[in-house]
Amino acid sequence: MNKQNQALNYRTRIINTLSEIGQSTWDCLLSAQKESNPFLSFAFLDALHASGCANERTGWEPHYLTIWREEQLVAAMPLYIKHHSYGEYVFDWAWADAYHRNGFEYYPKLLSSIPFTPVSGGRLLAIDDEASNALIFALSDLQQTKCLSSTHILFPPKAQALALQKAGFMLRAGVQFHWVNQHYGCFDDFLATLERKKRKNIRAERRKVAEAGVTFRHVLGKDATQDDWRFFTHCYNNTYAEHHSTQYLNLAFFQRIGTSMPQHLLLIIAEREGQPIASSLVVYNENTLYGRYWGAIEHVPCLHFETAYYQALEFCIARGLQYFEGGAQGEHKMARGFLPTKTWSAHWLSHPAFSTAIEQFLKHENGGINTYIDELNERNPFQTRPLD
Repeated sequence: MNKQNQALNYRTRIINTLSEIGQSTWDCLLSAQKESNPFLSFAFLDALHASGCANERTGWEPHYLTIWREEQLVAAMPLYIKHHSYGEYVFDWAWADAYHRNGFEYYPKLLSSIPFTPVSGGRLLAIDDEASNALIFALSDLQQTKCLSSTHILFPPKAQALALQKAGFMLRAGVQFHWVNQHYGCFDDFLATLERKKRKNIRAERRKVAEAGVTFRHVLGKDATQDDWRFFTHCYNNTYAEHHSTQYLNLAFFQRIGTSMPQHLLLIIAEREGQPIASSLVVYNENTLYGRYWGAIEHVPCLHFETAYYQALEFCIARGLQYFEGGAQGEHKMARGFLPTKTWSAHWLSHPAFSTAIEQFLKHENGGINTYIDELNERNPFQTRPLD
């Protein structure tokens, strides 16, 4: 779709494949606004689409909204027409059910997010405020012209959430658990800041894994072999199968990011008696490590905590990374030094009655989230609250 935004003299285009833009153009837009989140990179998004994980067949139809000033890409939004609510981590199943029970169609809907990835980051990608405003204007126009039930912007930074609120979106709060590096010199320095019981429990968990004869290899993306990627995917698939779920990602995706963005990847491989038995994959940049995927083919007590958390924390400390985002949900992460952090999503619904009802629901829910975070902070696992 080509449409001229006369008010701001911009051209709007809907992009159905990132190849229409190209890697240099897309990543140049990210660089212009100092967005270093690896999940927003061309390499990551294109791998999701090219591998068949996020496409029209799987219910993730790319519908990227882009704004151009002459031939320059000045703003863009990763946007999808969604035919279900899987892989989002901001749950609206009850909303869809309410539509269905009242004889209305909830799907398809518009969704801006990183597929299968509950990580905060820019959704209004723009070189300046004027281009960002043009993007919001174009999104509002798209909402009105498409016969879709709703639009949902998941995990934007707070400033972008507030900008969307001014444009008529309703805000929804959520909670994740993040770890902050307080200039620790080693893992024991971190443990020393925890309450005695928490410190004792972590040491006991790590001891169980070591006494089971498990050792670990840290494999940077640039050093990962095809056998490493095949083994990791085997672990990932096995863990989904054990939970009677269907995996979202496939070997082709992991191989693609292994080739296209190795500088952001770390495989942590657990071995016993010289044989690999579990693996986790984390993504990182110069400041933040993101816990993402994990799997095992053997059961060892506490192996998940060691492979997915403690080994990754040691990597953060060794590399001087400031944050470790632990992914969606999980109060159990607090006992391991992760503290509650508020996340945001923005929602617009076309049906006035449903919009009013959900607005009231969100007011109540958001108040509950604030109370929940306060209660969690009262159970702060540290001996003294870490410095901001």
